Amino acid sequence: MPNPKRKISKSRRDKRRTHYKGAVPTLSVDANSGEVHLRHRVTADGFYRGKQVFPDMKKDI
Repeated sequence: MPNPKRKISKSRRDKRRTHYKGAVPTLSVDANSGEVHLRHRVTADGFYRGKQVFPDMKKDI
């Protein structure tokens, strides 16, 4: 049976075994404000799924 000449480090072994890939976050556009936000999150204006759920969260521009 062939054997490896050197011990493979745990770090190198784990890098080979990983299936982790950096995922690109899924973005949505709010129906009312047109703001781009993360899915299943409230926008900066306080809207969620087209309805205002937090009236105090208004941009001060």
